[in-house]
Amino acid sequence: MSLAELIPPEQVIIGLRANHKRQLLEELARRAGAALSRDAAEILRVLNGREQLGSTGLGRGFALPHARLPGLTRPFVMFARLERPIDYEAVDGQPVDIAILLLSPTDSSAEHLSTLAALSRPLREQSFMQRVREARNATELRAVMAAG
Repeated sequence: MSLAELIPPEQVIIGLRANHKRQLLEELARRAGAALSRDAAEILRVLNGREQLGSTGLGRGFALPHARLPGLTRPFVMFARLERPIDYEAVDGQPVDIAILLLSPTDSSAEHLSTLAALSRPLREQSFMQRVREARNATELRAVMAAG
């Protein structure tokens, strides 16, 4: 499954402004809350709970904040390319400029893990990451995602 199939067009954000990790998570929670008609504070709480287990900054400028959210019936995915890189306490110590949020139902462990793998797999490729960073708008970015 391609990133374009996992991430709806309305959940692609280019130029997201955040000065630090906490602010990024707050903004993602706010936007996810609006999209899901859920309380942003609840979403932020589950994201922060997951971050306490270890950073979701996977390296090479990429973060994959993820958590399970009670009441969801299917995974929710949002892509954000930041206006500028921020410190995210990533495993490689590098700043993050790309974040993909994944919220999954609490009762779907296998689906959660397979979605995490599908989201992170293409972002391990340097050439793909470069094309993602060079896309000028959401339409171009979706084309990059669809091409893989």
